[in-house]
Amino acid sequence: MRKTSQMKLAELMVLKQDIDQVLEYLGKTANFQIQNETDYSGGQEDNPHSEMLASLQGARGYLSFSDAHEYAEDTTLPTEKDIDSASVILDDVENLRQQEQDAAEQKKRVVNAYEEALSFANLKVAYSEFEHLTFLTMRIGKIDPQYFEELKFSVGDRAVIVPLGEDKTRILAATSKKGRFALDTELKRYGFAALEIPKDFKGIPDDVLESLKKQVEESTAHVASVSKERARFSSIHREEIIRLMLTFSLGSKVQSVRESLESTQLVYRIMGWISADDSTILMQDLDDRTEGRIAIRLYAPNEVPSVQNGREKVPVRFQHGALVKSFERMIFSYGAPLYGTVDPTPIVAFFFTLLFGIMFGDVGQGLVFFLIGVLLTKKLVPILRKSYQFGPIFLAIGTSSMIMGLLTGEFFANSNVLQPFGYWVTGLFGEPRDVILEIMPSKGSLDKLMYFFAFTLVIGFIINSVGLIINIVNQFSLGRPSKAIFSKTGICGAVFFWYVIFFALRIGLTDFGFAWYDAAVLGTSLIGLFFGEPFSRIMDGHRPVLENGLFSALIEGVVELLEVVSSYLSNSVSFLRVGAFALAHAVLSFIIFTMTGFVGGSLSAGGILIAVLGNLVIIVLEGLIVAIQVIRLQYYEFFSKFFTETGREFIPFRFTYKEK
Repeated sequence: MRKTSQMKLAELMVLKQDIDQVLEYLGKTANFQIQNETDYSGGQEDNPHSEMLASLQGARGYLSFSDAHEYAEDTTLPTEKDIDSASVILDDVENLRQQEQDAAEQKKRVVNAYEEALSFANLKVAYSEFEHLTFLTMRIGKIDPQYFEELKFSVGDRAVIVPLGEDKTRILAATSKKGRFALDTELKRYGFAALEIPKDFKGIPDDVLESLKKQVEESTAHVASVSKERARFSSIHREEIIRLMLTFSLGSKVQSVRESLESTQLVYRIMGWISADDSTILMQDLDDRTEGRIAIRLYAPNEVPSVQNGREKVPVRFQHGALVKSFERMIFSYGAPLYGTVDPTPIVAFFFTLLFGIMFGDVGQGLVFFLIGVLLTKKLVPILRKSYQFGPIFLAIGTSSMIMGLLTGEFFANSNVLQPFGYWVTGLFGEPRDVILEIMPSKGSLDKLMYFFAFTLVIGFIINSVGLIINIVNQFSLGRPSKAIFSKTGICGAVFFWYVIFFALRIGLTDFGFAWYDAAVLGTSLIGLFFGEPFSRIMDGHRPVLENGLFSALIEGVVELLEVVSSYLSNSVSFLRVGAFALAHAVLSFIIFTMTGFVGGSLSAGGILIAVLGNLVIIVLEGLIVAIQVIRLQYYEFFSKFFTETGREFIPFRFTYKEK
């Protein structure tokens, strides 16, 4: 069995002049876990690259284009040329911003002047002449247009309210001299603001109005021109601005990490874990980049004092291809294995794919999962970029679902499409049948259904057994022989589990009854489990053997036996759910297929609608339920056999442009 990758602790002594390019290399290769970072509270004011990045981000927001999501392969640390280029672009953006702001303010002033002029366009009599009318009082001013009709209704016949202009923001109110106090009261209620009118004012000449209108048109065109210039500038400089943002982001992160390292005035010290397979390349590349100005020392885990005394766990790293690697997150979500133990990821990948396919057998629905996997692996859907790593999983479960669908004869819940294939395959081995594997219960297929459920129990037995073997290997590898032998998931527990299964099969398939060696094997394994704690203390050299007395040891033994029997029974029976969900999937598909027949067949409009909606429910809802059940079987039936203690996940130092 393959174990976790061998690790080494690397100590790097780097000169101040080389530290930035060393950190850049480590962050890009992402195979080094820094060990000795300290807290760094330096803010943006201490990081000029961060300040430049913030300015470029502001320019990007003003120019309105999308940001990058990750570093490009050719992203490097900022140079003097990059600083000059960024400064020029930022100056140009600021000038453009100022032009647009000035143009907008100029337009606002011209429009306001034009609207003010329009308000008095119809006032051709000198305003001062109205004051000679002893019977008339007039008010000219501003009001919220939403209150115009309400004010007009409120004053009624006591005054005349005339709008000045089309938007009713300015009005002329007239009433008798005796009614002026009542008018002023009503105007005040509605927020009237009086305007100062010159005594000899006779309205706005037509040529002035035309001139103001022309200015409005010119200012509007100028605003549009500046906006167009901004769009043109954005189109021309977009790629360069994004490149500079990535560059200064990298520079900002390098400086932040640099400030957190142990250092003297001339030398920086970096401690970190790296895979033993990568250590030679690391040493060679760093030596080349620094032209030999770096000191590197590698330590095996057993040479590290903190590992020897148990204060530190060696980080766990796996080396997998794309398919198996996509299942790693499932392992680490449960917990990291201990360093030097068996790598369970390939086994998890195989059994997850197998169990999902058994419970979700349909060629068409499996094809949907497969196509989703293609889209994710090819990175064709930007909105799903955070899920790209799971593309191989969808390819795997899609393939297994299609294979199971060929066996059960299902294609998008239609059991007729694949009948010719079923006839052809079964005809090669005897009498032709509609399907190769019958899951739907019927009068003549109940025995086959029972065989199918028995098959799921066999899969459960294999998965449980693999888990036991992994635990036994792990305990011996960790130097814990007592746990490898006397625990319920050790040799004694495994022998009891395997022999009970063997004994039950022998009784059921032959006439051979109980023999003395059955009692010897079962008795020996049960005694090892019953007195597991005392035997372990004897083997480990701990004294006293009965730490809490004989009575306590007897009680612990009884509890241990009860737990062993109940856990193995539940772990085995639990795999019947695989057959149950496969049956539920077949029944649900049958219901959908039958419903399409009620509305005119699968080719009718109603049948197509039911088929689409039904398959959508199965793919989304049942697919999610099946995935949860497979994960549950992995976690509770498989992982529980050997995940008795969690380790430390290897988290490499890497630069990410945006946190996920």
